[in-house]
Amino acid sequence: MGRVPLALWLALCCWGCVVPKGSQAEVDPFVGSPGNITGARGLTGALQCELLVREDPPEVTWLRDGQVLDLVDSTQIQVPLDEDGEDDWKVISQLRISSLQLSDTGWYQCAVVLGGRTFVSQPGFVGLEGLPYFLEEPEDRTVAANTPFNLSCRAQGPPEPVDLLWLQDAVPLAPATGHGPHHILHVPGLNKTSSFSCEAHNAKGITTSRTATITVLPQRPRDLHLVSSRPTELEVAWTPGLSGVYPLTHCTLQAVLSDDGVGIRLGEPDPPEEPLTLKASVPPHQLRLGSLRPHTPYHIRVECASSQGPSSWTHWLPVETPEGVPLGPPANVSAVRNGSQALVRWQEPMAPLQGTLLGYRLAYRGQDTPEVLMDVGLKQEVTLELREDRTVPNLTVCVAAYTASGDGPWSLPVPLEPWRPVSEPPAPAFSWPWWYVLLGAVVAAACVFILTLFLVHRRKKETRYGEVFEPTVERGELVVRYRVRKSYSRRTTEATLNSLGISEELKEKLRDVMVDRHKVALGKTLGEGEFGAVVEGQLNQDDSILKVAVKTMKIAICTRSELEDFLSEAVCMKEFDHPNVMRLIGVCFQGSEREGFPAPVVILPFMKHGDLHSFLLYSRLGDQPVFLPTQMLVKFMADIASGMEYLSTKRFIHRDLAARNCMLNENMSVCVADFGLSKKIYNGDYYRQGRIAKMPVKWIAIESLADRVYTSKSDVWSFGVTMWEIATRGQTPYPGVENSEIYDYLRQGNRLKQPVDCLDGLYALMSRCWELNPQDRPSFAELREDLENTLKALPPAQEPDEILYVNMDEGGSQAEPLGAAGGADPPTQPDPKDSCSCLTAAEVHPAGRYVLCPSTAPGPTLPADRGSPAPPGQEDGA
Repeated sequence: MGRVPLALWLALCCWGCVVPKGSQAEVDPFVGSPGNITGARGLTGALQCELLVREDPPEVTWLRDGQVLDLVDSTQIQVPLDEDGEDDWKVISQLRISSLQLSDTGWYQCAVVLGGRTFVSQPGFVGLEGLPYFLEEPEDRTVAANTPFNLSCRAQGPPEPVDLLWLQDAVPLAPATGHGPHHILHVPGLNKTSSFSCEAHNAKGITTSRTATITVLPQRPRDLHLVSSRPTELEVAWTPGLSGVYPLTHCTLQAVLSDDGVGIRLGEPDPPEEPLTLKASVPPHQLRLGSLRPHTPYHIRVECASSQGPSSWTHWLPVETPEGVPLGPPANVSAVRNGSQALVRWQEPMAPLQGTLLGYRLAYRGQDTPEVLMDVGLKQEVTLELREDRTVPNLTVCVAAYTASGDGPWSLPVPLEPWRPVSEPPAPAFSWPWWYVLLGAVVAAACVFILTLFLVHRRKKETRYGEVFEPTVERGELVVRYRVRKSYSRRTTEATLNSLGISEELKEKLRDVMVDRHKVALGKTLGEGEFGAVVEGQLNQDDSILKVAVKTMKIAICTRSELEDFLSEAVCMKEFDHPNVMRLIGVCFQGSEREGFPAPVVILPFMKHGDLHSFLLYSRLGDQPVFLPTQMLVKFMADIASGMEYLSTKRFIHRDLAARNCMLNENMSVCVADFGLSKKIYNGDYYRQGRIAKMPVKWIAIESLADRVYTSKSDVWSFGVTMWEIATRGQTPYPGVENSEIYDYLRQGNRLKQPVDCLDGLYALMSRCWELNPQDRPSFAELREDLENTLKALPPAQEPDEILYVNMDEGGSQAEPLGAAGGADPPTQPDPKDSCSCLTAAEVHPAGRYVLCPSTAPGPTLPADRGSPAPPGQEDGA
């Protein structure tokens, strides 16, 4: 026991020099060595070493069979023997074995390094002895009756040897012939379901394995064959296999089409399509399949089942239904006599042919004359030569189709009148059936009705707003013709500043804001929502005509205070001067004599490329998606941050910042829109304090949802959501979360997830916008600066030399959202010298809205609006 193996001493060479012989006893620090442990599997035990040292306590290392043990469950205790705890130490190291296994057996020692020398303790042995342990046990399985099979069972000690004894239905079988790592029991066959287990014996005792159930199923049926066949029926039979002591209960037959002649390979497990499955009672072991297709190849197979389960399927057997005779006579048989000839015509039978049509047979006979039978082949027209010397009275003709199986039914006899000169009546000049005439009259009446409704609707719009734009093309441009109707002047009154009842100071400030409504011509509607509509228009100035977007309000002004608030904000908005902020052109009023206050009309610049949300959406989901580089997306974010920084310095709170409320001008720069006036007038109760109303909850800050308090920091939250919209190319925020669940979702700490392909720095900037404490959110100045620095750090985008944005929306489609102060320019004729001259008027995609065309080749087309999108605040905030 005290002898150290040679392998251990070889391993110690890497730990230090070996102590010279005769001197180890003088310096050996070990006062306690590991003991011996012998036990069964799963035993919990511990080994311990003790040593005394006169210096800093060393780290004790454990060895097993001369190899260093890594990742072991060991503890080391250091006890000072002197009062000052500096000189003599007692070190106790304990190795814990939590569950003894065969891999834990061997010689254990402790090793330390002191003064450059390696010392090892006396070895201790850990051994394993116990009941046999199973490495492999019998498994459940199914076998066919009277079919040989094998079972396997393996066990090991120590101690060895281990003897195995098999049991069937708890009865021991004859002793096995030998021992080995794979002890196999060969079973010649069973005729009933049985259980098998094995016992492992060694010097310590007996261990029993799990009990395996061997289920006996019927053998696979054999000799599947065709008994008889008809065009729509097949009768098959088979011989059942042995099923042991369990009688067969039924057999199941499957039939499947052979996939147009492509058969199923023998042994293929599954058919190419859903099979027809029928159950047959047994005996007899025979079944008739009906409702099949004539002259069609099939594959069939069968299985039989007992109370223990079904047998294996037979291999697929190819069969084929024979041809049948046609089920019906030829259709539309006619016989016409012309002089000494008779022309007989017919068409293919309407009923199934049940095979391949080989031809037609024709028979005719007269009174007191024998029948004449003819085979005319596949022709569907034949001319009969008649005798001219005398007439053949009561001549009749009938036709039948035939296949390889025989003739089908004959058609009804068609009489042929005796020959006599007959003058054919002239063909009628008008021979349409009466229902054609009736249908034409109904269609004409419907057209007249629809035209009348259109003219009435157009007349109503003209009398309300004046004559609309007339799309006449002159020199490739859309010309606007406008003439004010007299009824327009009759239905509206002049809302002058003197009649509004406002203060003189405000009246003086409004001199440059108010616009004469008669100088505004309204055209097609670009978008319409619950609170108002955006209409294309033109403003007739003294020396020019300006294309504008006109917002007509549906929300009435009820008090003078509301009117003064509206006009005060309009004065401030008139002074806005920033490239990324929508500028107010002017305000006018319209209303009737009976109204207390006139309805406001807001005039804004016309934005060529519409709102940012639609642009992003069409670039991703269009018929031909367009890739938007990261540089362009970051540029959009920086433009919005710059515009919002300007508004925050003017002490304006937007309250509805979103991609749908940001517009793209002709230079593809983003302008912030729908601010200021949305507070009380444009959106009505949308943001009014103290009232429950529709809100775009997925864009609103968490404190605004709770208290309806809006600050510049709540706009920062909305800006973060807008950044997420841009990064996802127009996706709806919080997918899968209902509007009613947003507040609880945010209160639990959830935020929008990082979009795919979004830069980590951009997402970090978004996350800062969604801090719970508004004071922790960045300002718009910080956001603009960070976005501009991010844009500078990005590599230049690989874009064409020039990109043209050609507006394709010519049909007056109401495609712009309510918040869009702009829409679609009319299409223009391309210059033949232009690099995009390939896009002529005839080649314009009818569903396209924008065409991104590089200077070298025509680009992909973005689809047009699929109808009018929802107005701002209603897309997600209902």
